[in-house]
Amino acid sequence: MVLFPSFVNGLAKTVSIKKEKNCKGEDGRKAAEELAKEARKNELLLSSSGVVKSTKADNLVSMFTNRGRKGVNQDRLLVWEEFGCQQDITFCGVFDGHGPWGHFVAKRVKKLVPAILLCNWQENLAATSLDLDFKMEADKHIRGLDMWKHSYIKTYAAVDQDLKQQTEFDSFLSGSTALTIIKQGEYLITANIGDSRAVLATTSEDGILTPYQLTTDFKPNLPEEAERITQCRGQVFSLEDEPEVYRVWKPNGKTPGLAISRAFGDHCMKDFGLISVPDVTHTKITNRDHFVILATDGVWDVISNQEAVNIVSATPHKEKAAQSLVKCAMREWKRKRSSIAMDDMSAICLFFHSFPSHQLPPIKTVD
Repeated sequence: MVLFPSFVNGLAKTVSIKKEKNCKGEDGRKAAEELAKEARKNELLLSSSGVVKSTKADNLVSMFTNRGRKGVNQDRLLVWEEFGCQQDITFCGVFDGHGPWGHFVAKRVKKLVPAILLCNWQENLAATSLDLDFKMEADKHIRGLDMWKHSYIKTYAAVDQDLKQQTEFDSFLSGSTALTIIKQGEYLITANIGDSRAVLATTSEDGILTPYQLTTDFKPNLPEEAERITQCRGQVFSLEDEPEVYRVWKPNGKTPGLAISRAFGDHCMKDFGLISVPDVTHTKITNRDHFVILATDGVWDVISNQEAVNIVSATPHKEKAAQSLVKCAMREWKRKRSSIAMDDMSAICLFFHSFPSHQLPPIKTVD
């Protein structure tokens, strides 16, 4: 994986030189959005059910979304191959809206996150390109991954501020989760707020295809999350009719009762412990790793990590993998939670290699 100076020569030229402007503020955002339009025209960017395949990378991405029984589908998806005109970078994201304006919030987040992230990352690259005197190759990787983290944190703060200032919709009582992955060469950089989940399918030492969860489901009752919320005078408790679901409440114990501890929007709770700061982690892909699944909580409410890996692995055509996973989750919802309105369900399956599914390792039987 080459971090310097090829990234500067690629993205900086594309955004700064092509547009004759630095990637800052509205000008930079517009330049990034133009790149997104170009990628969509070249079938490298997709925001609905379908497949994305780059001719320059050994990736295949399958994605599928299904509206539940709660009204409009508030899930939004995005896959962008050759992210920012970089041949070895893929961006994937799932965004799960909630509240009366949740679908508008998720749509806005889906549009802003990749554009602003691209700008912030390019700015970091331009600054770092002036200091390329690293003693070891590993230092370059560490610096590059650290740049992604800082870019993500800055991006999420900017997006949340944008939502607060929106006049076309109201994010005071509405919000969205966000789970995104950057695949950059042999690395996965994951940024997460909310309770969508990313699971990596890897081969265990005994040769079995096994799940490895890359993200934390940010629920209010997690010790660190609950401590932050209570220190900000928010409350965490569950209701009698759903004792297993812990929620965040205002100090008076009333509204909105959010079942997540991190989210975009929901500005009524930002003074009481809810945050939009992403948890950013990275993983190095090895030849034991085969694909990664990103899915909204509706899928994980009824499908285990191992079951999800099994379903995706067993799908004969990888192009249909996300659809197979969601449809299995729909059937399980009807079987396990028939008394509850089905949630929206969305999934993205990013495959790292081009070999067919029947060449994947054997799967573990689920009891």
